[in-house]
Amino acid sequence: MKVAIDATPLTLAVGGLARYTEQLSLALAATFPGDRYVLLSDQPFPLPTGAPPNLQRGKGPGHPWERRWWLWGLERAMARHGIELFHGTHFEAPLLPRRPAVVTIHDLSPWLDAAWQPDAARVRRRAPLVLGLRLSTMVITPTETVRRQVLERFRLPAARVVAVPLAAADCFRPQPGAPSPVPYFLCVGALEPRKNLATALAAWRELRSDFAVELALVGKPRPDFPVPGPEPGLRLLGPLPDTELARLYRDAVALLYPSLYEGFGLPVLEAMQCGTPVLASRDPAVAEVAGGAALLLDPQDVRSWKEAMHALLLRPELASEWKQKGLARAAEFSWRRTAELTRAVYVEACRRFPE
Repeated sequence: MKVAIDATPLTLAVGGLARYTEQLSLALAATFPGDRYVLLSDQPFPLPTGAPPNLQRGKGPGHPWERRWWLWGLERAMARHGIELFHGTHFEAPLLPRRPAVVTIHDLSPWLDAAWQPDAARVRRRAPLVLGLRLSTMVITPTETVRRQVLERFRLPAARVVAVPLAAADCFRPQPGAPSPVPYFLCVGALEPRKNLATALAAWRELRSDFAVELALVGKPRPDFPVPGPEPGLRLLGPLPDTELARLYRDAVALLYPSLYEGFGLPVLEAMQCGTPVLASRDPAVAEVAGGAALLLDPQDVRSWKEAMHALLLRPELASEWKQKGLARAAEFSWRRTAELTRAVYVEACRRFPE
């Protein structure tokens, strides 16, 4: 099978979209060496590190008129490579449905709150067309929760939408080492309203009045997000490479994940795979991913977050219990399994095209 994968998310230095596109393309190429996977975009992007020979970077627009990428340029690029199927990794599909197309819809945040996705006007405009005009033969979601939301909002036939879970990268795993000299809790994710950092900050500040404990924030601030000012014990670390992030997970008392809405919640799985206890919101998708291996709390109840943080800080046996639960749950996920399930969707899309 010759597959084109939308590489536009790889133009982003960090974030879940870039991680999904990178890890999925690497896993597909490694799991199915007889296939050929071509990453295509109208913007420059890096080839994922360690890409095998059957994962290639295709050329972008070759002529000025090919800069109308989704109408002409992408089609020309796929024709040059003999592509049989296209995978849009973030809502998009070619406007000329000349071959099967699979589109991944990670969540419905662009439609739920304008403050969460202020720059998502294009997605809100294009995605209903991609789905309604059947430019996508099949749709992938990261959880059954999002699958149900997509079916309800876009009124799609149930057989066209398949949930394929994500996974944590291999670098996220337990490692022996000395504990951090100063205990800290960890928040991972973009600094933006949907992540609900206010609850984590308020709970930590109340806890810090009694204990010398720090809070580390890892993630890129959105330009319009009011980043907390400097204060004792608060570490604003910005985006970090995976190797450094893995170390922070392993040494943390727990991951705090009070997000108001998620399609999957990859940091939850990364933390569990590192053996780190997880305190997370009761968001349905996060609860689905956690599978009973994280302590789920009301995202607005600061007191319950403080009490849970206090318990993990002072009760090693409780932290050990959640660590073991998390490790067992994380072992159920892998990028190889994600690749196998994704390729099965490709096969089904080829079978259904055209309908």
